[in-house]
Amino acid sequence: MKSILCSIFFFIFCVGLSFQLYAQNVEFTKDAFPDKKEELKKANQNIEKGNEFYEMGEIFRSQAIEPYLAANFFNPNNAELNFKLGHCFLYSNFKQKALPFLEKAKILNPKIHPDINFYLGQAYHLEKQWDQAISNFKEFRKTINNDTDPSLIRKADKEIRECQNGKDLSARPVRVKVENLGLQVNSEFHDYKPFITADESVLFFTSRRPNTTGNEKDPVYNDYYEDIYYSIKQSDGKWSKALNIGEPVNTIDHDAISGLSIDGSKLIIYIGNKNNGDLFESALLGENWGKPRDLGKNINTDYHESSASYSLDGKSIYFVSNRPGGYGDLDIYVSHLDEKGKWGKAQNLGNIVNTEFGEEAVFMHPDGKTLYFSSQGHNSLGGYDIFKTTYDEKSMNWSKPENIGFPVNSTDDDVFYVVSASGIHGYYTSVNSSGMGGRDLYMITFIPEEKKEKPLEVKKEDNLITETKSDELKNEKDSVMNIVTEVEILKKDTIVIVKEVIREPEPEPLPRLTILKGIISDEITKKPLDASIEIIDNDQNKLMYTFNSNSFSGKYLTSLPAGKNYGIAVKKEGYLFHSENFNISDSAAFQEIIKDIALKKIQVGSTIVLKNIFYDFDKATVRQESTSELERLLKLLNETANLKIEISSHTDSKGANDYNFKLSYNRAKSVVDYLISKGISSDRLVSKGYGEEKPIATNDTEEGRQMNRRTEFKILGL
Repeated sequence: MKSILCSIFFFIFCVGLSFQLYAQNVEFTKDAFPDKKEELKKANQNIEKGNEFYEMGEIFRSQAIEPYLAANFFNPNNAELNFKLGHCFLYSNFKQKALPFLEKAKILNPKIHPDINFYLGQAYHLEKQWDQAISNFKEFRKTINNDTDPSLIRKADKEIRECQNGKDLSARPVRVKVENLGLQVNSEFHDYKPFITADESVLFFTSRRPNTTGNEKDPVYNDYYEDIYYSIKQSDGKWSKALNIGEPVNTIDHDAISGLSIDGSKLIIYIGNKNNGDLFESALLGENWGKPRDLGKNINTDYHESSASYSLDGKSIYFVSNRPGGYGDLDIYVSHLDEKGKWGKAQNLGNIVNTEFGEEAVFMHPDGKTLYFSSQGHNSLGGYDIFKTTYDEKSMNWSKPENIGFPVNSTDDDVFYVVSASGIHGYYTSVNSSGMGGRDLYMITFIPEEKKEKPLEVKKEDNLITETKSDELKNEKDSVMNIVTEVEILKKDTIVIVKEVIREPEPEPLPRLTILKGIISDEITKKPLDASIEIIDNDQNKLMYTFNSNSFSGKYLTSLPAGKNYGIAVKKEGYLFHSENFNISDSAAFQEIIKDIALKKIQVGSTIVLKNIFYDFDKATVRQESTSELERLLKLLNETANLKIEISSHTDSKGANDYNFKLSYNRAKSVVDYLISKGISSDRLVSKGYGEEKPIATNDTEEGRQMNRRTEFKILGL
């Protein structure tokens, strides 16, 4: 209701503004309103009520807006009230509404406040009126004296630099489409901090809606306590109705999501009533979330820890803290998991990433090397902007952070931005007058350069308005092919212009990774299984990381960045291990592979394919990359003392039959010889070569022939 009142008052104010620009300053006195005694009394009461909030400081000033607007509706021509309204809007979710009030305050009384030009500079900056903002900041600097707040002088200099950045970035914008996630997710209350699983199947976020745990309001903010909610993407691509994640994650106090594992099985939770804000972890156990666990003293301190992100392998956590010893107010740190399963001493990411200003909202992309974060420093165009930096394993350094561009970054704070594994979608929070209410969740779609010749299709429900300005098109030089598309996006209640100019195409490369997901189950009963999944770098014969499928659904999900030969081993007690191989080249494009895996019980007759046994071309020599697979087989034989197996090798149909039989036998014998060399008795092992005799796929395609070239083992006895 309050937001509706604010909108009504603001609309009425704007309608009358053009008629009042040259009005004289009118005080709230009996002389000015001799025939409106009761209305004047009510207006002064509203001013007193607003002043109470105003004098309480920045955090409360937005609460002064409603009573101030009521008084302004009665008398819109008071300089002091217009100044205070504009000043208060600068501390609200609707900062862009500050400008007309501040402009009018200066017209009514140019000396209404010694810092009027500073605040006008901020308001013009928010509206992307770069030159006007710079002019007002410079005018402010001419009027500074011993009484001027030094912090305002520093802010003015910083905002001048940001306006210059804004002019540069807005001249070469990225091409995007922005969509509200809709009423199934968003509410008329505040919804923010989106986090998604790598495949975009599940969305988690924070909300302050009435059905939060306890249904109580925070007395300081006069808003509901935070809770964590989730929504599932349906088969038609739409989001399900958001549900409260429930206890024990959510409590009667503030509980906000601050990080998520790529498969959605672990949450990092910000709990505000611990120290000055601490980070906790909750794991999904079947269908239920476990009790949040403190991340420990090396991450949590007596200072403020606000957001975090897991590394791809889950062995590192990147997080934000304002502990002493950093470069600015908030810095990004990393902590690594030690051998005892504890988070180690935090390390600052250094001054390539961190600045003298604040860094916030860290997010590690599923490619395992690209870190997104928000910063008030670097080349921000205003407030917090979203940046990305990439870690180079060879040099062990982070790249210089890049601003991800306008209009994704606005002149206001842009934080808690996450990117899908594909790199096509980004999710973020924004305040939009056409939204559902308060802060809403939005999805950004990056439009590839190769599609630039096609006109951008815009729908009303996408909160986009398409407009082509022919005069501007005519003024473009022939060298840019006269192709400009403009899209007006209502972002943070301001109009953002997105231009696609083919003058200097800078396509954003999509992440080169593979999403591998599926369900692990029992081959016979089809019952989902909680299995251990190992990811191995075959070239290095190194275990990269281990994770588990969900015990209730059997689902698993992982990310495989390009440029490695991956061995996948799925293990469950009482079952034969299952192996998969994914050799992903450096140039491989993004792909999503669904691989359901049915595990076989350890029983006579069970057969599995050893997909990570490799031989030299046209030879029986076992390659070094096979070591991890051979060691798994060796371990199985050692753990099951009476196990007797047949190792068999198979070929495709190319080549002569006799040659294929001989080659396949020698390959199987190479595996048996390895196992014998490691202490396995020869009477437990049989080697067989079947050549092309037992194909499992067609030999008419390369894919089929590759499947037929395989090594298997079969249980002969227990």
